Amino acid sequence: MTEMVYGSSPVRVTEPVLPRWWRTIDKWSLTAVMVLFGIGLLLGLAASVPLASRNGLNDFYYVQRQAVFGVIALLTMAGVSMMPPVMIRRLGVIGFAGAFVALMLLPMFGTDFGKGAVRWFSFGFASVQPSEFLKPGFMVIVAWLMAAGQDLNGPPGKSVSFGLTFVVVMLLAIQPDFGQAALILFGWGVIYFVAGAPMTLIAIILGLVSFGGTVAYESSEHFARRIDGFLNPEIDPRSQIGYATNAIQEGGFFGVGVGEGQVKWTLPDAHTDFIIAVAAEEYGLILVLVILALYGTIVVRSLFRLMRERDPFIRLAGTGLACIFGVQAMINMGVAVRLLPAKGMTLPFVSYGGSSVIAAGITVGMLLALTRTRPQGEIGDILRRGR
Repeated sequence: MTEMVYGSSPVRVTEPVLPRWWRTIDKWSLTAVMVLFGIGLLLGLAASVPLASRNGLNDFYYVQRQAVFGVIALLTMAGVSMMPPVMIRRLGVIGFAGAFVALMLLPMFGTDFGKGAVRWFSFGFASVQPSEFLKPGFMVIVAWLMAAGQDLNGPPGKSVSFGLTFVVVMLLAIQPDFGQAALILFGWGVIYFVAGAPMTLIAIILGLVSFGGTVAYESSEHFARRIDGFLNPEIDPRSQIGYATNAIQEGGFFGVGVGEGQVKWTLPDAHTDFIIAVAAEEYGLILVLVILALYGTIVVRSLFRLMRERDPFIRLAGTGLACIFGVQAMINMGVAVRLLPAKGMTLPFVSYGGSSVIAAGITVGMLLALTRTRPQGEIGDILRRGR
C-alpha cells in the first residue's frame, strides 16, 4: 500500500568494491610497483648481509624486516588506492597534521644515529622518519589550497600554500635535511606551475632558492661539506661516492655476477642510499635500465591519465605526488653516479627502511586512487563544447 501511495524508490545496483577497483586501477603502474619491491628484496639479499654480520645478527635479518615493512606498505597502498578523492583529501590533511607536529618535536626528542642530522624518532625496536610521511600529505593539502583558490571568492590558496611551504622547509633545514627540503619545494613549485603561475613569479622564486642555497652553504658546515665534496674534481676512493663510483664502473653492462659484488662490504649505506650501486655492480647496466623504466612507467602513465581529469584538485594533487615520487628516485640514482650532491635520500620501494617503504606505499596509493578511471568525459570535451 505504501508503494502505491508514495511510489517505489529505485534500487541502485552498485558494483562490488574489489571488481570496481581492479577495473579502474592503472594495472601497469601497479605491476611496476610490485616489480620494484621484488627487486628491492633481491638486492637486499646481497646488500644487507654484510651489515647484519657486522651487527652480529642473522644474515637475513634486514631482508626479513624489509619484507614485513613491504607487506604493510603494499596493503596500505591497496587500501588507500580504493579511496575516493574526497577521502584522499581528508587522509592527506590528517597525515600532514600528524607529520608536521612530529617534525616540530624532532629537535627535542629526535636522534641522528650518528649521521649529523636529527631526522628520526628512535623507539628501540624501530625508528620513524616524519619527513617521509610529510611529503604525500603536503602535496595533497597544497593541491587542495590551490584548487580552492581557483573558485570564485575562494581563499588565497597560492599565498597560504607558499607560507606553509616556507615553514616546512625551515623545519627540515633545521635538522638539517636539505634534500627533503628541496623535494618539498620542488613539489610545491610543480603544483604552482600546473595551477597557472606566471613565469615572472617562478623566476623570482628560483632566485630566492639560489639565495637560500648560498646562505645555507655559508652557515651550515654539513651542507657546505657535501657541496664541496660534489664540486671536488677528485673523488676520495674511501668515501661513499668513491666506493659507489667504483662499483658502477666494475659492473659494466652485464655485472660481475649475483653475490660477487664487493661494494656491499665496504659501503656503510649500501642497503639504503646507495643500493643502486649494488644493483649496477652485480647485475650491470641492464638492471639499472629496468629500474629506470619502472619508475618512468609509474610517473608517465600517471601524468597521462591525469591529463584527462576535469577536477582541479585531482589534477594538481596527482601531478605533485607523481613528480615527487619520480624526482626522489632520480635524486637517489643521481647521487650514486655523482650527478648530484649527496642527499641521504632512499630509492622508493627498493632501499631498506620502514618509514621509506611505507610512506612510498601511501604516496603511490594516493596516486593510484587519483588516477583511477572515472565515469567522466575527457577534459577536451569541455573545450570543444566551448567553441
